[in-house]
Amino acid sequence: MESVMSYSVKEIFFTLQGEGAQAGRPAVFCRFSGCNLWSGREEDRATAQCTFCDTDFVGMDGQNGGKFADADALADAIAALWPEDPAGSDAYVVFTGGEPCLQLDTPLLEALKARNFECAVETNGTLDVPQEVDWICVSPKPQSDITQTRGHELKFVYPQEELSPDQFADLDFEHFYLQPMDTGEAETSWHNVQAAIAYCLQNPQWRLSLQSHKIVGLD
Repeated sequence: MESVMSYSVKEIFFTLQGEGAQAGRPAVFCRFSGCNLWSGREEDRATAQCTFCDTDFVGMDGQNGGKFADADALADAIAALWPEDPAGSDAYVVFTGGEPCLQLDTPLLEALKARNFECAVETNGTLDVPQEVDWICVSPKPQSDITQTRGHELKFVYPQEELSPDQFADLDFEHFYLQPMDTGEAETSWHNVQAAIAYCLQNPQWRLSLQSHKIVGLD
């Protein structure tokens, strides 16, 4: 993949991974601006392909966000947030969005690997993930076709009216997670937790993934 001219980043921050197989692991999160399934504007939510996103990925006004001129500039900004010398440590960066694969490319990944970072991505799977990525998490969304059909974890936000987990159960992933949909309303969110638990008990291929960062109050 050729390098983009620059990178538009909503925010970069250091925290613990809150979801899935890597939950609890310290990580630098780099949230790219933009998505191919929703503009990010509330007035467009009802007509978007994905209507349940709970993330602000519009603009570049978040913590450490901005326009980065090249791969080295962004890699330096990410590395600066790791609390230790990345050499000899378990340095880990997670690219997310929006949809990170609109911007994530080989030059950036190579720049991070030169700084001893393991690189992960959280994607909707509609775009191919660069081969240099070390950990791939795909979260399917409605009204979209997955092209990234292999990876390390498949995270299905549950329930979705137009999709069922069994549509993805035969894909080439190491882990299969059901994550209860957070609606922002306590009663319906709790109902989704109970529904996800019931589905996992009936379909042991799937494991429950809770958004522990929200439970404990992390970013």
